[in-house]
Amino acid sequence: METFQTVALVGRFRSNGIADTLDRIEEFLRQRGLAVLRLAGGDEASSGGKTPLDLHADAIDLAIVVGGDGTMLGIARELAPHGVPVIGINHGRLGFMTDIPLERWSEALAAILDGQFEAEERTLLDARVLRDGEQTIAFEARALNDVVVGRGFVGRMIELNVEVDGKFMYTQRADGLIVATPTGSTAYALSANGPILHPQLGGIVLVPVAPQALSNRPIVLPDSSCVTVRIGEETDARVNCDMQTFSDLHPGDRIVIARSAHRIRFLHPSGYSYFATLRGKLAWQALPVLSPRPI
Repeated sequence: METFQTVALVGRFRSNGIADTLDRIEEFLRQRGLAVLRLAGGDEASSGGKTPLDLHADAIDLAIVVGGDGTMLGIARELAPHGVPVIGINHGRLGFMTDIPLERWSEALAAILDGQFEAEERTLLDARVLRDGEQTIAFEARALNDVVVGRGFVGRMIELNVEVDGKFMYTQRADGLIVATPTGSTAYALSANGPILHPQLGGIVLVPVAPQALSNRPIVLPDSSCVTVRIGEETDARVNCDMQTFSDLHPGDRIVIARSAHRIRFLHPSGYSYFATLRGKLAWQALPVLSPRPI
């Protein structure tokens, strides 16, 4: 059975709405004999250089994130190279990744720490911006949800040339292009009419944002694909990863996007169902269970 000794408890400890919960979770963990590191999450975390989570990642066995999916995105990107599993307790609005309800944290954590859990690995993407004839790497970042090439400050449509594994795919004019993982298929990509990909599917989805030609439709590629997006010569554009790390783009820049060598491991309570999450978050309906007719 997998055991944990040192746990990182991540959240906004200065927030009135969550501080008491974090204190109770810390006490719960210490009573079970675990060492606990309190680490800031979200906008309380350091914005420059190494964050405390980076510095302690090799010393922790498990991370518990209390917050929303935005907090989880940042933590997952940092922990993926270290192989540290993550548990998400929802204190946000959506909770696609922070799937444990706040009112059930104690029973869920107790079961997981006792070895009663389901583990799930999720794919990430690596993005690089190549400039000056590909002589300069102008930007590098990792994404759990998506890499988005979008309009800059001018606000006009942008022109993008897209290649997959070195083969020309298309040139399009649009407000942007979303390159999403299965995890990110329920984020920005979904709002742009992209398909939902099951998290265990080996795929990458490309979703145009408000394309000029309505024939430009979303497409799902194998996650072994390397997607290259070249910026048009008169285009003002930006790139972001998970809407959390940004870089301005220059005409002629090439954004190279490929599956990361690292994956993030989520731990869920036993009985976890991705479809139950979709039903709850997307308000899908279920037929009532009917009693059998008497014969």
